[in-house]
Amino acid sequence: MNALDSLGLTRIPAEDEALRAPVRAFLAEAVRAIPAHIRARSWSGFDREFSLELGRRGWLGITLPKEYGGGGRSPYARYVLVEEFLNFGAPVGAHWIADRQSGPLILKFGSEAQKRFYLPPICRGESFFCIGMSEPDAGSDLASVRTRAVRTDAGWTLTGQKIWTSNAQASQYMIALVRTSGEAGDRQKGLSQLIVDLSLPGITVRPITDLAGDSNFCEVFFDQVQLGADALIGEEGKGWEQVTAELAFERSGPERLYSSIVLFDQWLAYIRTPAGRRPESLRLAGKIISQLAPLRAMSIAVTEKLVSGGSPVVEAALVKDLGTTVEQLIPAAIADDLFSRELQNAPLELLLTLNYVTQVAPTYSLRGGTRDILRGMIARGLGLR
Repeated sequence: MNALDSLGLTRIPAEDEALRAPVRAFLAEAVRAIPAHIRARSWSGFDREFSLELGRRGWLGITLPKEYGGGGRSPYARYVLVEEFLNFGAPVGAHWIADRQSGPLILKFGSEAQKRFYLPPICRGESFFCIGMSEPDAGSDLASVRTRAVRTDAGWTLTGQKIWTSNAQASQYMIALVRTSGEAGDRQKGLSQLIVDLSLPGITVRPITDLAGDSNFCEVFFDQVQLGADALIGEEGKGWEQVTAELAFERSGPERLYSSIVLFDQWLAYIRTPAGRRPESLRLAGKIISQLAPLRAMSIAVTEKLVSGGSPVVEAALVKDLGTTVEQLIPAAIADDLFSRELQNAPLELLLTLNYVTQVAPTYSLRGGTRDILRGMIARGLGLR
């Protein structure tokens, strides 16, 4: 009996694990010349040509049906791909949202016409989506969104504002959670999801420069934007149920464990050298690995639920909350380690990478839902409130 079987842990099937070797061989060459502090940006790194190459290799939309241009594989296959992309620090930001959640959402709730129009270019790495959930006065409290779509004879008129829309300035589409009836005080009632073509008149995208000097996050303004009737995904008024299913894809994957992994690998390489090795550093490495390992097992178990057709909303929230805690621990603990010693022997690239990750680490517990929101969901799921 395999050790994982005896522990009752979910294993990635052999046919999906077999993807790992060719993906690693490709990535080792593809990112070889990219410095670590750039690779640390990974899922915010925007590289159209890289996304197109992944599409040519059949590594995008791998879980989508073949009839729509996908690979027809299980979520385990995508798990292997994403894990390797993040471990190598590949620039996956261009296709990230479309591949992770927009495509699966359209597959699950979209019309046949929407599937045939939107899914093939996602699989080819040609079509990029951003998320239209958060708003300035809503944040992670998605039920209080105010952006409104009013039904017209021709379709919908969209008015309002979204924020935290990563790479909106370079995306063709947004899937927006909007209010199609009622008021903000009605909470989950009256919410719907629309696909918004960001090239339409009345849309303004304003990038926001962050502390690290990047401009991935954007504000998006809608001023009487005219959308067709086919912009609606699923049923009107069912947006809350749809968006919670979408968030299970967003919250449960390896990206909620490995945002700091390029930094961690750089530091591990340093503490293995004669100049960097010391007992307390090795103990710290063991502490971090001992937290990452069970979280990875939990994340794979959530994937198993997705494979079986479940919607593991609470489990995904738990993985996300615990995962981002470890992701934020990594730069803080490494900084403590490095600054408790003489730094003249520390590699410059390690320090540059630490500087970048330290600047962005506070966002880890914001994106995908804040801790307070997630812990409320977990408590309700456990019957504690």
